Amino acid sequence: GPDACPLRGAAWGAGGGAVALALAFLPPPLLLLLLVVPGGSYRPVVIVHGLFDSPSDFRHLRAFINESHPGTEVTVLDLFDRGASLRPLWVQVEGFRRALAPIMANAADGVHLLGYSQGGLICRALLATMPDHNVHSFISLAAPQMGQYGDTDYLKWLFPRHMKSNLYRLCYTPLGQGVSICNYWNDPHHRELYLNSSDFLALLNDERLHPNASDWKRNLLRIQSLVLIGGPDDGVITPWQSSLFGFYDANETVQEMRAQAVYLQDTFGLKTLEARGDLGGCAVPGVGHTAWHSNRSVYEHCIRPWLT
Repeated sequence: GPDACPLRGAAWGAGGGAVALALAFLPPPLLLLLLVVPGGSYRPVVIVHGLFDSPSDFRHLRAFINESHPGTEVTVLDLFDRGASLRPLWVQVEGFRRALAPIMANAADGVHLLGYSQGGLICRALLATMPDHNVHSFISLAAPQMGQYGDTDYLKWLFPRHMKSNLYRLCYTPLGQGVSICNYWNDPHHRELYLNSSDFLALLNDERLHPNASDWKRNLLRIQSLVLIGGPDDGVITPWQSSLFGFYDANETVQEMRAQAVYLQDTFGLKTLEARGDLGGCAVPGVGHTAWHSNRSVYEHCIRPWLT
C-alpha cells in the first residue's frame, strides 16, 4: 500500500508530525562544555539489546556516546544474549528489571533508556511495569512496537516449516507464546486469535483488557520523551512502520500511528505523549536493520539530541 508515514525527513516533533530538526534540541557547544564537570554531568545511558545480540554489538554506539558526551556512564545490559533472547519476553522483562533497578537507584537525575529491535519492546514493558522508574528519554531504535508480520531470514531460520501466513497456528498457542518472536507476532488476518492469545503485545498495548492497564499507562507516562527511530530500508521489521507505531490493516495496507486504535483511544499513553510534546524521532532511509546502532548519522541526528 501507499507509504502512509508522516515522519519523512531527518526528525519530527509534536504538532501533527511537523518536522522539527533534532539539532534544535542541542544546547550550544559552549554550554555543553560548561556542563561537563569531572565525573560527568550527563545522565547514565542504559541499552537493551535485540534478538541474537550481545553487548559487544554495541561498541560503536558506546564509542559515539563517549565521544560526544564524555564521562557518560553507558551500560549495555548483559542478559539474555544470543539464543537466550528467544526466551519469553515477560521472563526477560523480569531479568532486565532486576539489572536496571540498581542503576536507576544510583542516578539522582534519572537515566536514558535505549532499546534496540526486540529490546525496544522489552523497554516499553519495563517502563509500564516499574511504578518508580526514573527514565528521562526512552529511545526506541528500530523496534517492532506494533508487532511483526513478515517473512524474514530470522523467521526462515527459526521456523523453517512456516511462513508468515501460517505462523499464527504455532504462535497463537501456549507453546508458541514461549518463544519471544511469537509474543509480538501480529497477524492482521487473525485479529481475534492475536487478541486472545498474545500474552505480551496485546496486553502491553491494552488491546486486551486487563486490570493493570491504567497503572501501566501512568507508569509509562513518567518518561519525559519517547523517541521512535526506524526506516523504509530496515529489511527486518515488517512493516517497517511498526517502529513508528504504524501497522497493517486487514488488507495489509499500512496505517500510520495516528490511525491506530491504540493511539486514537490512547490505550497506553501514546496520544498523551504527543499532546504533551514529548514524542519525537526519525524516519531514516538507507539503513539496514543491523546497522542502526553503528550508523554515525543516525546517532548524531536521532539519538544524541535526547541524551541530555
